[in-house]
Amino acid sequence: MGPAVKDLATSLLAWLEHTGRIKLQHLALVLVACVLFLYAIRLVSKAVRRAVDDGNEGVTTEAERRADTLGSVLRNASRVIAAVFFLLMVLQEFGVNIGPLVAGAGIAGVALGFGAQSLVKDVISGFFLLLEDQFAVGDLISLDDGKHLGHVERMTLRITQLRDGEGRAHFIPNGAITKVIVLSKDYSKALVDVEVGYDADLDRVIALLQELGRDMAAALPDLVKEPTEVKGVESFGKDGCSIRTYTKTAPGRQYEAAREYRKRIILRFRAEGIASPIPQRIVHTKMGGEAAAELGTD
Repeated sequence: MGPAVKDLATSLLAWLEHTGRIKLQHLALVLVACVLFLYAIRLVSKAVRRAVDDGNEGVTTEAERRADTLGSVLRNASRVIAAVFFLLMVLQEFGVNIGPLVAGAGIAGVALGFGAQSLVKDVISGFFLLLEDQFAVGDLISLDDGKHLGHVERMTLRITQLRDGEGRAHFIPNGAITKVIVLSKDYSKALVDVEVGYDADLDRVIALLQELGRDMAAALPDLVKEPTEVKGVESFGKDGCSIRTYTKTAPGRQYEAAREYRKRIILRFRAEGIASPIPQRIVHTKMGGEAAAELGTD
């Protein structure tokens, strides 16, 4: 060990003996305070989640989704606050006057606000999205006329993260959200149009669809909230007509219910001998007298 290293070690030990130990103790206390602060925020989030938990793990209520969203935002904000507070305390312990730094940070923040208007817009929009409870973690939403469709996985003051049906993650700045359609608010409805031929007995078909809806509601009470409502003939096509049905389902599970209903329709129609519309084409041929004479001679 060279003389320079020995002098450095001696200086370090002397600093620790006189002032360093006290400073490190202060920083340790600050660190413990930050950890306790983060832990308290986490406990509050869990307490709120437990307070609104209905005990049914298979169904996430609106209150539970709101609690998850609030907890996520609180945890993210508390991490930023704890990190900034610890950094300021470190600077203060090592003799840096943080007064001018805080004042300068305020001025820089104003200047940064003008230069980062999109960031400020995202944060303000995120704040009002949370305040107005437009949607929450777990909701199935459509943004900007179907441009983004999926379940809300995470929400902060700046971004909203969606996961679509193909597993792709969408990160949308809150300031870019102009129109929100929540597909899982309180309940959902599965829309299924059933096409039948013009020669089918419509009264019988409607009765079968109603019966299938009642059977599905009785067999799957967690999925289907009310028996299927058959509206009647919705439209006419080239080969048949379309009968519209609505099924009230649990929030966000309308697509699952629609797939189950279509499967039951196919199996029941097959058993009852009700065929799907078959494309038909009628061709009218017009021949003159000369052409008919030629065909006759052939």
